[in-house]
Amino acid sequence: FLRPLALFLSPKTGLPSFPPAPPRPARRQVSLAKPSLSSQNPTVSCPAAAMDFKNVRVPKVPGGGAASAMAKLAVFAGLGVYGLANSIYNVDGGHRAIVFNRIGGIKDEVYPEGTHLILPWFERPIIYDVRARPHLVESTSGSRDLQMVRIGLRVLTRPVAEQLPTIYRTLGVRYNDRVLPSIIHETLKAVVAQYNASQLITQREAVSREIRKILTERAANFNIALDDVSITSLTFGKEFTSAIEAKQVAAQDAERAKFIVDKAEQDKRSAIIRAQGEAKSAQLIGEAIANNPAFITLRKIEAAREIAQTIANSSNRVFLNSDDLLLNLQGMDLDSLKNSKK
Repeated sequence: FLRPLALFLSPKTGLPSFPPAPPRPARRQVSLAKPSLSSQNPTVSCPAAAMDFKNVRVPKVPGGGAASAMAKLAVFAGLGVYGLANSIYNVDGGHRAIVFNRIGGIKDEVYPEGTHLILPWFERPIIYDVRARPHLVESTSGSRDLQMVRIGLRVLTRPVAEQLPTIYRTLGVRYNDRVLPSIIHETLKAVVAQYNASQLITQREAVSREIRKILTERAANFNIALDDVSITSLTFGKEFTSAIEAKQVAAQDAERAKFIVDKAEQDKRSAIIRAQGEAKSAQLIGEAIANNPAFITLRKIEAAREIAQTIANSSNRVFLNSDDLLLNLQGMDLDSLKNSKK
């Protein structure tokens, strides 16, 4: 049963005090007596031992010490496995590691590929990838003739393995994001401003070589090595692009007109040469006719022979008049031809 509680402040301590509980009633001792068979008085009882469990002792269970030893052994074994697992680390191929110590800080030693030991909790490894990785950066710059040029650059970078402790102290793990964008943008703006827009196209190799030289020197100050630098894209403004296209069209039209002029000149020369040849031929024919009238007769015979050969080889049937059977050779003066041959 619950009785109501009353809080009172003690005049000495100032702390709440409870009223004293009423005294408990005395525990009754029940005596169990086995009635005697020979007794006639039913109220007579014999004394019996009182039941008291305060002094009862619990017997010890055998094997308790072995279980405790096994538990301790399991705890120590678990701690040993945990310590061993955290005291070994691996460095993969193409990577290097440095170690941070909670007491001494970053160690100056650089650990190569393989398995290494550290002190658990006191030391932790920091692994770097020392292989070359590509980075693409685009920058908008102004050329010397005030043309806006958007240039894309691709660089292959890697950290200098011997300087990894210095890189971690000064730049941390993400060193590329902290260094490359700033030096690349600054270098591109400085180099592009030295060339005209047209020179950036015609002298692209020289521009790339100069950018590579400046970037390599700037990156070396941060212990970063550049294996390759190349220009991936060059984009100009719309006005400049339209001007270049118009210039190219005009140049092509000029080349086409030049070709037409050259062709006309060649045709003219060919016509002159052809006319001179025909005039010379006519002159020679006239002289031959004047010197020997049988020349015409010879030409008629040659023409008649060619016609006869064509008719003979033709698959068509040709009907000739009886007057044309000799192909107009019957009225020809053959005596003059004989005399000319003599």
